[in-house]
Amino acid sequence: MSLIEITSMSTKGQVVIPASMRRKLHITGGAKLLVVQEGENILLKPIAQPETSEFNEIIKLADQIREEIDLTEDDIEKAIQSSRAAHESRR
Repeated sequence: MSLIEITSMSTKGQVVIPASMRRKLHITGGAKLLVVQEGENILLKPIAQPETSEFNEIIKLADQIREEIDLTEDDIEKAIQSSRAAHESRR
């Protein structure tokens, strides 16, 4: 079932999400939202924060892969710098 509400945007671009929707979606202050513009529409989608155990599993897996392909901290730092430079050149 869709809920439809009307809200306003402040002069600073801030939009209030109606309380009924925040409660239904368990959105609290400081929550992160993905903002997607598609044609004339703007979609706000809550981003779920992973549980600490999920995050730890991801780190553990990444560390295993790093060891398997013999990446050093220096290799990772160079890759980060390269990625940032590529991103900056596209601006």
